[in-house]
This record gives sequence, structure tokens and C-alpha cells, in this order.
Amino acid sequence: MKNLSKKVIAAFISGAVSFSAFADNFTIGTGSQSGTYYPLGGTLAKIWGETIPDFNMRAEVTAGSVENSIKVATNKQLAGIAMGSVVQKAHDGKKPFPMKMDVAVVSALYPNVVHFMVPADSDIKSISDLKGKKVSLGAPGSGTRTSAIGILGALGMSEDDLKAQSLNYTATTSALANGQIDAGVIVGSLGVGAVTELTLTRDIRVLSFSADELAKISEAMPSFQALEVPANSYNNVPAFNTPAVWNVLVVNKNADTELVYNMTKSMFENIDQVRQSIKVTSYTTVDNMQMLGGVPLHAGAQKYLDEVK
Repeated sequence: MKNLSKKVIAAFISGAVSFSAFADNFTIGTGSQSGTYYPLGGTLAKIWGETIPDFNMRAEVTAGSVENSIKVATNKQLAGIAMGSVVQKAHDGKKPFPMKMDVAVVSALYPNVVHFMVPADSDIKSISDLKGKKVSLGAPGSGTRTSAIGILGALGMSEDDLKAQSLNYTATTSALANGQIDAGVIVGSLGVGAVTELTLTRDIRVLSFSADELAKISEAMPSFQALEVPANSYNNVPAFNTPAVWNVLVVNKNADTELVYNMTKSMFENIDQVRQSIKVTSYTTVDNMQMLGGVPLHAGAQKYLDEVK
């Protein structure tokens, strides 16, 4: 699967994979339809189409953060939603990216929560207990997979220590519900649909990280910070401590300044409409625009920020 991921990434960058050009119709890369990225991208596309003259945009289902970062950097889509940790790697040219990518941030959006899920009656109590187990680490090209592998690495483990599988949100929750895997990882907003739906039909736990584990993860990946999730944030799921990372709206750093300014302005002027559909965007504020400090704001977004402040 490692080789497959490298081939997919190489194909995106070289242009060997065909995508719809956005000369006439723009696209925003999202993720799985059962995640938060897809409805958020659809809501933003609708708002931009209604408020920016001669602007048509549609939300595109993608594998998630890695694919979105690559497609934005290579002008295969205008915008994308991605985990800040992945965009940081793209900006710095670190694995899984083979080179520095032309990415810039429009705004931080909301924090993503790391869910290492197991059946409630599982004997898996900690991350170290995952060794030798069947674990879905997320789809190739997704921020979930990149984050899961990075977290394991920070704790002295690798996917080779597991019977690793690469399933998307829907396939992960289905496999966990049907006993086909021992554990599954989803990195998404608190209350993400895939986890919420799973807990309505199955009793699960989300593994809780120790303070020492959280410190090691933050040291290795500074964009991840500890988060305490209260009990019953999901149906019958006990409280857990876990890493969390901000999601961001990303564009090509060379994208038209005035266009990105108008997109930023439109998003914030209509943010109440966004929040009606996506509750976690209560975190999407002007004050939080720069929460991902390691990647600069696009010039158009910076223009808007300077204007309102």
C-alpha cells in the first residue's frame, strides 16, 4: 500500500491523472461524503456562487487532505479543505510530498479530532495494544492516514507493526461494525457523521492517549495539540484525551489575489449561513484565521484580514 500511495501522489503531480479543469467551473476539493469536508465544501461553493459575480463552483469528492493539497498546488482545483498538519508538510516539502508545494492558507476552519476507535468490549486499551491487530489507518491520500502514521511514528511504532488497512471513513466504520477489523482511525471534527452514525448502532470506545503520549506527539508534530473530549460527545462513548489539529482552507499561493480576497470576504460575511449547516464552523472566525502559523495566508486573505482589523 505504501507503493500504491507513492504512485498515486506521483500521478497527481505529473498530471497523469485526469481532472476537470477549472477554467470555466471552479472546484473545491473535500473528502468522503460521510465526513465534514464534503458538506462544508458544498456550502461554501453555494455561497461563493451566489455572491461572487461570474463564479461557478462545485464540491468534489476526493481522498482528502493530501490529494487536495496536491491538486491545489498543481492547479487542478481552485481550493481545498485539508488538515493543517498535511498542508504544513506540503509547504515544507516533507513526506508524503516529494517537493515543496505551492500552497497558501485562506483561513483556519475548525479543529479535527483524532479517533482511534475500537469495540467497547475490545481488549485493546492503548495505542501500544494495536500491535499485530487489523487496523484501518485511513484512505490513501487522506489526512487521516498521514496523521495516523505520524502519530504511530511519534510513539515509536509504524504501520508495519500492524495488520494495516487503508479504508475511507465509510468502509472503516462498516468494517469495525462487522468485526472485520480490530480498530479504525478517523480524523475529523468532533461529532463527525461517520463516528456519530456508528455509535448509534454499535458500542465503541475511542482510545485515550496518556499525557506522555500526547507530549511526544506534540513534540514530533507541533500542529497537534492535546484535547479533552467529554463523555457522551458521542452516544455512550466515555471521555477520552486525544490529539487535535486545525483544518484549513487552502489555495495555490499564486492564485489571483482579488479572487481569493472576494472568496474570503464572502465566506466571513455569510458565516452564519455556513454555521447553520456545519456547527463546528463556530470556530471559523477572523481571529482564528492564522491558527496554522507555519504556512502563510494567501495575499488575498491577508488583504481581507488587514481590512477588517
